[in-house]
Amino acid sequence: MDLIAALLDPAAYPEPTREVTLIQTHISWVFITDNFAYKVKKPVDLGFLNFTTLRRRHHYLQEELSLNRRLCPEIYLEVLPVNAPRGRVRVGGPGHPVDYALKMVRMPQDRMMDEVADRGELQKEHLDRIIDRLAPFYATAATGPRINKFGEPAIIAYNHEENFSRTEALAGPLFPRELFEEIRDFARSFLSRRRALFLKRIRDGRIRDCHGDLHMKNICLADGIQIFDCIEFNHRFRYGDVAADIDFLAMDLDFHGFRDLAQHFVARFAAASRDPELLQMLDFYKCYRAYVRGKIHAFTAQDPAQAEASRDQARKTARAYFALAGEYAEAGARWAA
Repeated sequence: MDLIAALLDPAAYPEPTREVTLIQTHISWVFITDNFAYKVKKPVDLGFLNFTTLRRRHHYLQEELSLNRRLCPEIYLEVLPVNAPRGRVRVGGPGHPVDYALKMVRMPQDRMMDEVADRGELQKEHLDRIIDRLAPFYATAATGPRINKFGEPAIIAYNHEENFSRTEALAGPLFPRELFEEIRDFARSFLSRRRALFLKRIRDGRIRDCHGDLHMKNICLADGIQIFDCIEFNHRFRYGDVAADIDFLAMDLDFHGFRDLAQHFVARFAAASRDPELLQMLDFYKCYRAYVRGKIHAFTAQDPAQAEASRDQARKTARAYFALAGEYAEAGARWAA
């Protein structure tokens, strides 16, 4: 059975729809109907996530539903079985599941933050509204000993070293070896020199159950700010310093040419959350986030399921993110000198 082809049929859905379009990432297929979006996880094992079994995919879709309701409960609706009675694929209803889909309300595409930015309409007021949504979210997000351990230097170092081990083979073929070494050496040096700062962040309660994937494509600037698609598949990528979340969006603004707005965002958030030390972490976490985005696009460039044009674009984007990570590493090293 070709499940993807079957889910492109409007008859597969519980409500009428004129058409179905497909958007895919390296870990998911998202089927867009007239009023809803249905996410199906790809059966992949990337080391840091494992969706290879039906049970795992069901579990992580349930996690995604629960966690994303923290910031946009009206968008995330339910997890539905994908059944195939008599060989006809249907989302919902009776039967033995062949997969599962997360049903979400379709958000207005023209109000996605990246599209607003592309039109030159992104303003400081938009960022202030995002901060007004995020500051109380982090203030009340889960914390405690189990979560605090993810702010320890050893765990943060592990995250970085995992990235470096999975991408070292790309250094040379995709981006310069010298750049790889500069980024790696900066991360290691910062963790060593600023160990006391990381430990103070734990004592000050700055380690929280965060979003984990806070960039412009995951924010909708509609009547109410919708911040969606948090990390559900790995605690290491969601539990951590609030600074790592905030610096992700700051990095994304930098990447798209909005450096003044990025500075406004981090400065105002630091003030709103009474966390001036967050600014000391800027280059470190922005470097980490840019490198992770480079890694993700590099994976997409290696995915044979992607069209060649998409793979070419992913390679170019990966190189741009790795270059930005290098800028942060250089700036951070200068500041520390």
